[in-house]
Amino acid sequence: MAKFDAKSFNEKAFGTYMNAVPDIKLNKLRQSKAVVGDERLRETFKNNTQTGTAYAVLPYFGLIGGNAQNYDGVSSLTPEKTTSYEQGVFTYGRMKGWTEADFSYDITGGVDFMENVRNQINRYWNSVDQDIMLSILKGVFGMSNTGSGKIKTSNKEFVDTHTCDISQEGDTATTDSMLIDATTLNTAIQKACGDNKQKFSLVICHSAVATHLENLKLLSYLKYTDKDGIERDLEMGTWNGRLVIVDDSMPAEQKAGTHPHTLYTSYILGEGAIGFEDVGVKVPYEMVRDAKTRGGEDTLISRKRHAVSIAGISYLKATQATNSPENTELESGLNWSLVNNGTDTISHKAVPIARIISRG
Repeated sequence: MAKFDAKSFNEKAFGTYMNAVPDIKLNKLRQSKAVVGDERLRETFKNNTQTGTAYAVLPYFGLIGGNAQNYDGVSSLTPEKTTSYEQGVFTYGRMKGWTEADFSYDITGGVDFMENVRNQINRYWNSVDQDIMLSILKGVFGMSNTGSGKIKTSNKEFVDTHTCDISQEGDTATTDSMLIDATTLNTAIQKACGDNKQKFSLVICHSAVATHLENLKLLSYLKYTDKDGIERDLEMGTWNGRLVIVDDSMPAEQKAGTHPHTLYTSYILGEGAIGFEDVGVKVPYEMVRDAKTRGGEDTLISRKRHAVSIAGISYLKATQATNSPENTELESGLNWSLVNNGTDTISHKAVPIARIISRG
């Protein structure tokens, strides 16, 4: 076990050290352009240009359009106004501590603390952030009943149109027809965004789905070279040119009945689907020394705070108890709606988020 040495701990140097460690998974997400930086989030939360530093409503500009008018030297021009919408964006904070007893150091002869932390903390926070993204996506697809009037209708239309469900039995359904095949991805993204389908760049799926894709020879895994020059497989592949992340925390719902089965949800994200910014905390890392407990122990405390925006989707903060939402609160459809101006929403085809529900 590693030794946490509070006496020699320099939180600034340690933070610099941790930031220098390549974050392979996040780098790949950024390369897919599904998770991108958002300057609005930096200005609002990191640079503190507003008094509210946990939640904000930002302008979201609509697209210009309408029919071009005839330019004939006779007809007068009738200009049209652009529509401005509002988008709710938010921050979340998380913290964790790890304790190490002096006695562990005594009986192991000491272990390289920095190497141990480097190999584990980044992976830990990667997992935390990914779970939060999955909670957000669950909430987005739970917003069928959010709002009223046109807004409620549009939210339901988004959920229905951006869902490709091949898991249900029908008159002509077979077991194979309820599994993902070579055409499923293309069909799902066309159904969601029509001729805008090329914006989709990332798929997140369960290993059962990924294994089925492997068996069909549709999935190829990416590799990377570690610091020792050894080539290793990443838990990522490509499918029809889209980056694929395999994660068993993806929804897998067990169904009972005459023919028990599992329903798997795979999410598809397009370029700019998630805006993500590290807005920082006052003390990201610190060590706490307790000389009395268990003969002496040190606790390493780590804190993170990020700001998030979802393309075309507004976070409403309708059910949130504190300044940082819990995962369960992010999973509530009541907290999400298509970006709107109080009456109308943007077109659901402008939102590069979709899902596939299958039996594998």
